Amino acid sequence: MASPTGPPQPDAGAAARVLCDVRALAGDPPAPSGVLWKLAEPGRQLDANLVRLPADARVDTHAEPDLDVLLLVVTGTGVMDTPDGPLPLAEGALVWLPHGSVRSLAAGPEGLAYVTVHRRRPGMRIGRRPGGG
Repeated sequence: MASPTGPPQPDAGAAARVLCDVRALAGDPPAPSGVLWKLAEPGRQLDANLVRLPADARVDTHAEPDLDVLLLVVTGTGVMDTPDGPLPLAEGALVWLPHGSVRSLAAGPEGLAYVTVHRRRPGMRIGRRPGGG
């Protein structure tokens, strides 16, 4: 809750905790593909996912128009194609994807597991369209 005299105060019930071991989830053979874990804590302000792409799989070209995204490579290798050229990715690479940035992603021969983190999207709201009647 915001204080009239200072910054927001911490939630009295908030506590830091370990949510999962991303290296263990991403490396367990046989490593599945797709979303292996997602942040689902109630009241969170962030969204986060652990994603695994199998060998040579691709995420097609896209852009996130509204949110900055951090991408952390957990295991494997790959290449992120951007308008400025390819970015080689390996374990430990931390990539900032500013909102509006265009990219595609290709996993290397051993696959690629990565964590994405971004601000949580607001829920859908019922109301009138801007300029609508």
